[in-house]
Amino acid sequence: MTVWEAIAVVIAGVFAGGINTVVGSGTLVTFPVLLAVGYPPVVANVSNSLGLVPGSLSGAWGYREELKGQKSRIAKLLPASIIGGVIGAVLLVTLPAKAFTAIVPVLIVIALVLVVMQPWLNRKLAHRRGHNDGGVLLWIGVFLAGIYGGYFGAAQGVLVMGIMGVLVNEHLQRMNALKNLLTAFVNLVAGVMFIFIADVAWLAVLLLAVGSVVGGQIGAKIGRKLPPAVLRGVIVVVGVAAIVQLLTK
Repeated sequence: MTVWEAIAVVIAGVFAGGINTVVGSGTLVTFPVLLAVGYPPVVANVSNSLGLVPGSLSGAWGYREELKGQKSRIAKLLPASIIGGVIGAVLLVTLPAKAFTAIVPVLIVIALVLVVMQPWLNRKLAHRRGHNDGGVLLWIGVFLAGIYGGYFGAAQGVLVMGIMGVLVNEHLQRMNALKNLLTAFVNLVAGVMFIFIADVAWLAVLLLAVGSVVGGQIGAKIGRKLPPAVLRGVIVVVGVAAIVQLLTK
């Protein structure tokens, strides 16, 4: 990796840390960058998941005020995310590499659709009223999102927000705080597993970690003021680039 490539990875980490905190889908920025600097798809995904863990935790910490009063909800949903993340990580390293190359473009397309749908999902969440905690359906939805996040993770946050938007009556920012915590733990458990069971590009992990911690704090402080349409547009462009990159390797 050249100096300029290393700088590009750090910058991608900053951007991803901020996007993950505010929107989700930061992997759609960092994953294609790691592919562009020469890492194979599975190594890039493993290293990306591990490198973004500090950024996810940073973003969750930045939203700690919005997490107050949600202890029972966290206690209920966190196990679903953790178990799902473990299963997703195991699937990543047990399925053939060719399967990953075939599956990921489809996952990215799904993720991009979710990103484009996010304004509708946000409106759905903002307009709901009452006292519905989602029940078993919410647990199952978060569990499946955890599997998805452990396997790849692009738009995991958007997926979780979409599930909660349909099933839970709560303020958007409080749901975003909960989303940050759940996805942080999915990334954490998957990342810890990858250390022991997968090939990791540690330089990429370090560079992404540094960038994503900074980005997580930026996202928590000023992310709500950024134009969502601009963020979604960038994510879609980068996601399409990732699909093209994967299909032409």
